[in-house]
Amino acid sequence: MNQIIFPQIPEESPKITTSKKQKAKTKLRLYQTQLYFASGLLVLLLAIFLGFRFYQSSQENYSQVLLDQYHVSTLYANTENVTRLSTTAEAQPTPFIIGMLQIDAIKLNYPILSESTSELLTMSPCRFAGPMPNEVGNLCIAGHNYADNRFFGRLDELSYDDVVKVFDLSGHMEEYVVSAMARISASDTRCAGQDTGGKKMVTLLTCNNLSTTRLAVQCIQK
Repeated sequence: MNQIIFPQIPEESPKITTSKKQKAKTKLRLYQTQLYFASGLLVLLLAIFLGFRFYQSSQENYSQVLLDQYHVSTLYANTENVTRLSTTAEAQPTPFIIGMLQIDAIKLNYPILSESTSELLTMSPCRFAGPMPNEVGNLCIAGHNYADNRFFGRLDELSYDDVVKVFDLSGHMEEYVVSAMARISASDTRCAGQDTGGKKMVTLLTCNNLSTTRLAVQCIQK
């Protein structure tokens, strides 16, 4: 009687099986390491983003505090019954807040700070050249251009003849209209010139986030 002999399948060597298991474990550890690294990086980026948003929010809140201080100061300046200190011939120090800038077309409403420094420019628009608000000359106001539209972030949306309102420390308001808009180089200071022919002017200046140019918006008294 003939026997049918089936071919025997060779069994894997224990060494080969162990090697495959080690490779699988190594790949698993690698995937776990990559997952932990990606998760840690995500948490770090999220923390940086939230910290940046908190910083922006705190700066905006500080601008509002300054605006409230301006309203309080103008309230007392316009009150007849308030006892004022006698003034002398000596020069008085320039106030920290010198006025308020309001542009309804782009929903802008900020106090104007007396001078421009890196720190003050993070708080609110600042005067960097020219007279006090609503005086003869060219009042130049610089403001940061933030991506979330704070300060002068929407300045490029203005159109000719849009109204710009400037309030001084007494609360007196004068209106100016946009008469010129231009992109200028960072080294071009002609927009800050004070030869206005006896007129009152306001120049708003902000940087361009995508290049080294600046946007200058010139306004003349209405």
